[in-house]
Amino acid sequence: METETTFPFSVQVIENIFVPLPDGTRLAARMWLPENAETHPIPALLEYLPYRKRDGTRPRDDPMHYWLAGHGYACIRLDIRGTGDSEGVITDEYTPQEQIDGCDAIAWIAAQAWCDGQVAMIGISWGGFNGLQIAARQPPALKTVITVGSTDDRYATDIHWVGGCLSKDNFDWSSTMLAMNDLPPDPVIVGAPWRKMWRARQEANAPWIIEWMRHQRRDGYWQQGSVCEDFPAITIPVYAVSGWADNYSESVPRLMAGLSGPRRGLIGPWAHSYPQDVSVEPAIGWLQEVLRWLDHWLKGRPTGIMDEPMLRVWMQESVPPQTCYTTRAGRWVAEQIWPSPRIIPQRHYLSTKGGLGPEQPAPASVSICSPLWVGLGAGEVGRYGDDADWPGDQREDDGGSLLFQSEVLSEVIEILGAPALHIRFSSDKPQALVAVRLNDVAPDGRSTRVTLGLLNLTHRISHEHPSALEPGRIYDAVVELDDIAHGFPAGHRIAVSLSTTYFPIAWPSPELATLTLHLGESWLELPVRPENPADAQLRAFDPPVAATAAPIIQHPAPPGHRRQIARDLLSGLMSVTFPRGAYETEMPDIGQTHRGVGFVRHDCVDGDPLSAKVVTDYRVEIRRSDATIGHHSWGSMSCDASHFTIEMDIELTENGKLVFSRHWHERIARDMV
Repeated sequence: METETTFPFSVQVIENIFVPLPDGTRLAARMWLPENAETHPIPALLEYLPYRKRDGTRPRDDPMHYWLAGHGYACIRLDIRGTGDSEGVITDEYTPQEQIDGCDAIAWIAAQAWCDGQVAMIGISWGGFNGLQIAARQPPALKTVITVGSTDDRYATDIHWVGGCLSKDNFDWSSTMLAMNDLPPDPVIVGAPWRKMWRARQEANAPWIIEWMRHQRRDGYWQQGSVCEDFPAITIPVYAVSGWADNYSESVPRLMAGLSGPRRGLIGPWAHSYPQDVSVEPAIGWLQEVLRWLDHWLKGRPTGIMDEPMLRVWMQESVPPQTCYTTRAGRWVAEQIWPSPRIIPQRHYLSTKGGLGPEQPAPASVSICSPLWVGLGAGEVGRYGDDADWPGDQREDDGGSLLFQSEVLSEVIEILGAPALHIRFSSDKPQALVAVRLNDVAPDGRSTRVTLGLLNLTHRISHEHPSALEPGRIYDAVVELDDIAHGFPAGHRIAVSLSTTYFPIAWPSPELATLTLHLGESWLELPVRPENPADAQLRAFDPPVAATAAPIIQHPAPPGHRRQIARDLLSGLMSVTFPRGAYETEMPDIGQTHRGVGFVRHDCVDGDPLSAKVVTDYRVEIRRSDATIGHHSWGSMSCDASHFTIEMDIELTENGKLVFSRHWHERIARDMV
């Protein structure tokens, strides 16, 4: 990525400003302001996050915000209430209070002398979520939103309850935020009250997993902040972006289909990152695309971005299975509107002897009760581009699954959209789940996972009103897989694999269930995309650029963990360990060094779904000239047939001395999970 140092506008970097809210709370912001803005007001661009603008996102903020400010926008990076250097406390993610504060902050920004009254929002992940949520509240000054790596549905397509199944990242993400929410503000910014603010955070901080586990259905708790509940509430233009290697790519097509205002969608091969700074190539000139979008909507300039197709995606070529990709071959393709009338639903029936084809077979049935080791090598849910994030060869998991394969393809088949498996089934237990993998099988037998779908079968009709299965009764269900763009080459086979476990991606049902699948009445539906000569005429993206990053020094990291899979063949104990960062980063311009290391481990004994357990451990240290602050938290979640048990401990230190500790122990009833 090229670093640019010369811009149309000179930029003043303001280390901190306080945004006052109506209740007297002040939110802290870092700002990049074109120097003539006081006399020539300009639009503002807001990024609104809990990840500590002073020291957390600092290394990545300058390259983006300085560049955009250098092209004529007042860029503001705002800490959410109770995080970073902002006053107050944070109690959960995506709360109504967070959204109201965002609306109030937008009104304040729009009223400043340097702002022309127009505000846009940009953000990835959390900032992508709250951009959509605030847009639905329709603050008058908010004119457009750019949302990257986010979702419209907090329940079924975030990291909590994927398809109604308890996601592996649910407890892990709670532990991550528990560690972050305990960190103090910087005395250089907030002054003497920093210790009082820190104490208030300590007293208010709690494992969010406790509240999340109290809402195992898609109730009002999750509906709040899920913009899919009321798409018409978003009337301003939306640019939705993600990557196929990200957890949130499927939200982009849904937003294109659900919104009615001006909108554009972009999906590359990327993991969870902005598209100019990626771990999965090819990167693009994303900041230039942001500028084209903002200039069109906030300055009325003819950038041509709204003359381009509604949805543009990277059509991925077939690759051999491996646990890390740094690049994905493919090409850019586009659809003028979404859903596209060009996409052809193609039905492939499941048949005896593992067949998958267009002809409906005679009625038959086949049963499966998968071992708990299916899914051990599945990798992460939301991939970040680190080593070993991807699943490996699918043949191992296929050994514990029902596998159906097409004939060898005589020509390439490209798909774009969400494949779906329609199943007619019965279960011998009242609770069961199903995991469906769409795979690309090479001539030598190697099998690459293309996309995945999960469904808690008690949620087959509704995530809001699940119902137990009556053993032996025949039901119908549709398992929707994540949207994908993929080309199956000639000479390969299309395969679909179905299992009743997928640990640790999905927490196992209380009992190992046997599903009986009724063939001839079950089929895979593929969204087949015909070639389009217009793809060759798509405007090429500019090369990636950015401004200079804030100075950092990366010191040797503390000993960390790697993704590891361990199986004791005598006891049956299986463990999957995921690293959660090992770093020591010095920021000399603010006189701080941050050090951290963590891990999450998932355990289960084969044959015993009630042995499932997740354990986390996080250590964070902030070294400043006046103090060294330390956080250590560790916790676990386990289960029996009727309840989940959550335990968590934290210890906070100042200069090595314990200043705060707390223990939680909660038992929460299982509710169709």
